[in-house]
Amino acid sequence: MKCQAMKSRARKLFSGFTLMELLIAIAIVAILAAVAVPTYIHYTRKAYYAEVIMAGDRLKPAVSACLDERGGTLADCDGGAYGIPADIAAGGGVGQVDSVIVADGVITVTPADANGVAAADTYVLTPTYSATAGISWAVSGGGCTAGFVSC
Repeated sequence: MKCQAMKSRARKLFSGFTLMELLIAIAIVAILAAVAVPTYIHYTRKAYYAEVIMAGDRLKPAVSACLDERGGTLADCDGGAYGIPADIAAGGGVGQVDSVIVADGVITVTPADANGVAAADTYVLTPTYSATAGISWAVSGGGCTAGFVSC
């Protein structure tokens, strides 16, 4: 009887995880975090940059209308002319957008230097007009290099 009591007490003392099992679990969690955190940060920055993209894309119809009104030329399709909304000067933007400039149909959006998005990560939309194909838009700027938008 004494022998059985000692065995059951020994089982109670040694039940649970060993130090090695705990270290392996911590290592697995650390590796997963090391992979997941940078990816999460990049997607968070892309979400902030979406506001910059929307600010530029909303001006495309106005530039297209200016192109029609000007007879196929983009000269003088500037902010504040031919129905295109006025430019937003540097520092006058809201949220993630610092400035929006339209010059000869080219839309340039500069993001605010915040939330992991730099002011150098610009979003530039350049229109190209063809009488047969109509208007097409090329995307360029620092946002392409940073991977916020595909160009």
